[in-house]
Amino acid sequence: MDHGDVILRFQDVSFQYEHKKPIMEEASFVVRKKAKLTIVGQNGAGKSTIFKMIMKELKPTSGEVHIKKGTTIGIAKQVVNPEDLTKTVQEFFEGAFSEKKYDIERDIARVLDVVNLHADRDKVISAFSGGQKARLLLAYAIIQEPDILLLDEPTNNLDAEGIFHLTQFLIDYEKTCVVISHDAGFLSSFTHGVLHLDSNTYTVAQYVGDYFDVVEQIKAQVERDQRQNARMKRDIADQKDKINFFAHKGGKMRKLASKMRDNVEEAESNKVDVLQEDKTINPFTIGITPCSKPLVEITSLTVMKNHKPTTQKVQVTVRKNHRLLITGPNGIGKSTLLEAMAGKTEQGAIIPPEVKVGYYRQDFSGLDMEKTVYDTLADVMEVVDNQRVYSTAAHFLLQGDKVKNVVGNLSEGQKGLLCFARFVLLQPTLLILDEPTNHINFRHLPVIAAALNKYEGGMILVSHDDEFVSQITTNEELNLGVL
Repeated sequence: MDHGDVILRFQDVSFQYEHKKPIMEEASFVVRKKAKLTIVGQNGAGKSTIFKMIMKELKPTSGEVHIKKGTTIGIAKQVVNPEDLTKTVQEFFEGAFSEKKYDIERDIARVLDVVNLHADRDKVISAFSGGQKARLLLAYAIIQEPDILLLDEPTNNLDAEGIFHLTQFLIDYEKTCVVISHDAGFLSSFTHGVLHLDSNTYTVAQYVGDYFDVVEQIKAQVERDQRQNARMKRDIADQKDKINFFAHKGGKMRKLASKMRDNVEEAESNKVDVLQEDKTINPFTIGITPCSKPLVEITSLTVMKNHKPTTQKVQVTVRKNHRLLITGPNGIGKSTLLEAMAGKTEQGAIIPPEVKVGYYRQDFSGLDMEKTVYDTLADVMEVVDNQRVYSTAAHFLLQGDKVKNVVGNLSEGQKGLLCFARFVLLQPTLLILDEPTNHINFRHLPVIAAALNKYEGGMILVSHDDEFVSQITTNEELNLGVL
């Protein structure tokens, strides 16, 4: 595909949050018209920070971000603005334009089809579920048809059909698109360029090719750099042996040793900074707090039927080693149901007081964004063990300064890993998981699935990720759509 003129340029951009280590150093890359680029890198490497600099929400510590004059930019926000919650669907989308758009009904239908959401234009935004609101926000960005479309984890709240529709839209999109995603299959289906952020070297490398091509290029580069460093390490060790020998001989030999020492210092400074591939968390185990009683007795559930809460009778018992998969269409109330269960307020789902519940919210709203990672982990322990807090955090790649960070400063992927670290320390009797794959690097998902499959407590799971679910043995499925 032919790309046009440069529409966006990062020129020697460095950035760091106040009193924190660098996010990037002297990053330079260009984005051309009609380009379809992916930003990849470890959780916390700075992917969302790049978006914020493009949107002018953040300024570089040094360097320049140049955007071609007159360029329009659209981004799918993570949360609906409070003032938009009382608007109807039509009013919400009308707010995307500064002037009245007379054919907006047709455009609304088109973008809702892209995100695979069926919605009445007169329905109020607050009446939608969390997943549906996320789709509306994605559609809000798409309907503007901006010159640069920024998408941050756009597949998180989409089912397989929704991902198919979005992929086809992006293939056909005739303007520039930059995407952050951990969904390798989705990325490789439409992108033809990758920006790789390395959190070890704070560099941004630009590659041509789809995601799988780039993974192979990075792997080859890592292997070349490692071989070069290994050779240099052997040469430096050999030179140091000679220096030690000559230094004790005196006279000209001592001068030669001094000169050789300077050469060794230069060689050590010239060692290659090896790119870091995405690290994968190591296998882990979630223990349980014993409980002899049934963990959940479900006799009725509240679901949304014709936009109204309706009580439906069921008969489900969740015990140890029992995994219940809850399914159903968007908007039927899955997340609302799980939240009520976790809070023990769902009248038809009785959870004994002694059952310790571990609850994964898909939007992480259960985490205190002002608390540090350390305090967030220590809070779930009956007896705080500093060493265990730090080692558990490190196991989920939250080591070093990250433990002292407040949760609000973590990337979304890091928040997800923090939730699983909490489960390890909490040792819940019952896990309630609402879309636990959202924002998580795809490399971690098989490890997490294996841990959940070995978990001996009870589990209630909602997930749109069929591949992830297929790796977990479920005992029972409850489809809210057919109650």
